[in-house]
Amino acid sequence: MKKFHLSVIAATLLALCSCSSKLSEMSADYFTVTPQVLEAVNGEVPVTISGTFPAKYFPKKAVITITPVLKWNGGSVTGESHTFIGELTEGNSQVISYKNGANVTMKNSFDYVPEMAKSELYLEFAAKVKGKTKSMPAVKIADGVLSTAELYSQTTASTKPAYAQDAFQRIIKQAKQANIMFLIQQANLRWSEINSTQMKDFTATLQDVKADTKNKALENVEVSAYASPDGGLDLNDRLAAQRQKNAQTHVNKVLKKNKVETTVDTKYTAEDWEGFQELVSASNIPDKDLILRVLSMYKDPEVREREIKNISAAYAELAEEILPQLRRARLTLNYQLIGRSDAEILEAFKSDASVLSIEELLYAATLVKSDNEKVAIYKKAASLYSNDYRPYNNMAEIAMKAANYNEAKSLLQKAAKLNPSAAEVNTNLGMLALIDGNVVEAEKYLLKGTDSKENAAALGNLYVAQGQYDRAVKAFGDTKSNAAALAQIMSKNYTAAKNTLSQVEKADAYTYYLNAIVGARTNNATMVAENLKKAVKLDSSLRTKAANDIEFVKFASAVAGL
Repeated sequence: MKKFHLSVIAATLLALCSCSSKLSEMSADYFTVTPQVLEAVNGEVPVTISGTFPAKYFPKKAVITITPVLKWNGGSVTGESHTFIGELTEGNSQVISYKNGANVTMKNSFDYVPEMAKSELYLEFAAKVKGKTKSMPAVKIADGVLSTAELYSQTTASTKPAYAQDAFQRIIKQAKQANIMFLIQQANLRWSEINSTQMKDFTATLQDVKADTKNKALENVEVSAYASPDGGLDLNDRLAAQRQKNAQTHVNKVLKKNKVETTVDTKYTAEDWEGFQELVSASNIPDKDLILRVLSMYKDPEVREREIKNISAAYAELAEEILPQLRRARLTLNYQLIGRSDAEILEAFKSDASVLSIEELLYAATLVKSDNEKVAIYKKAASLYSNDYRPYNNMAEIAMKAANYNEAKSLLQKAAKLNPSAAEVNTNLGMLALIDGNVVEAEKYLLKGTDSKENAAALGNLYVAQGQYDRAVKAFGDTKSNAAALAQIMSKNYTAAKNTLSQVEKADAYTYYLNAIVGARTNNATMVAENLKKAVKLDSSLRTKAANDIEFVKFASAVAGL
């Protein structure tokens, strides 16, 4: 950082400023700059300039306007001007005392453009004393612009896009249930119950599962018998046990008649308080809330029954509508639906894709290797199931990995119309915005895409773009990617960055370029040279970038050898 040397300036002032009507030229020694080397953060180049007007320097009738200008080969940009006035000058600007001088602070920010990578910050002066213009040369006060953080666009491009998963299940569990109802305090099976519509459907499902062994597989039959919670516990226990036994006997007869062998698992519940609570909760009976409160307050079954019976207005309705539904044996036929094999799915796609469900089609895309084959499947899925956003998202994911960003954006716009809240679509749109350098739009999309598993890495890139480097490191976690390494570099954790880059699965030109930056920041000339050569070999455009990159200003020989 440039420092103001008081003794040098004092001598200069004595020679050039013997009275308050004269104004000497400004020197870079009058100013300090933070940061000393300008750096791009969140698409801007912020700078704070601290200056000193020493005692007996600033004439009482002087006006000085200082304008920062960032210059590079072929261009420049002007920052915000700051005006200072003497004690006897009218105006609203900061007044500088002739006798005491003053310290001043000037904050500026320039919109970053890549051409600024090799640039210099100057201060230009417009001065008047007693209305007469005073010529003062511009002075250079800083170099710039360190633009490593702006690599977020390239690291986002190498970050994995969000993929919309299929929900294909080859084996889907199914269950068919039937209830056998009993009269109060009875366990015998009535003809009307064993020949009910429920039992006929139960038997029909059993027969269907038996007949379709290719697509269905029987697991077991469960028998669960219950007694209602009214009456004594001993009586209900015997009653529920007998209902279980009788129901199991009937199930065995049904299985034997249909020549089906399977396991029959049985259990009984003496007093079905759980079922009672469910039925009461769903009912409109008087004092429902009071009954439910009794259940929550008391766990002893006899106390519960006594307290509920005391609610006389409700108990009659309970006895008529609720309790009869609890005197039952529930039969459950558990079986599996077995879907097409991988080979059958691919064959069906080739012969007649319309027989496949959307989940089978999306799954089919995971069975083929080439992107062209995947896209062909997704296109067919989109035509057959035009309301599903996932085929469009997944085609966009493939396009993004191939750097076909315009195509990806068009596909994602179609997906967004079908499902504006889809997490994968919003994550991918956010990544495209980051690649384009549109940080504000990226944040909007990425915050809507938090449910996609790829969103954390995408957010890590966003945080780098915003200058939130520690937050970016946290978002990446243990991810081994260029993006994660960039966050670690910007957090000045160079050991971690080097380790991360060494474990990137598919190293590319920017993997090596970032390694070269780590080498530069740790003063390792060999690391700089070796990695820059590898980077340029994979992407020749990085030769020019390295030549203009202030990261390598101390390693001119390594850059010259590219």
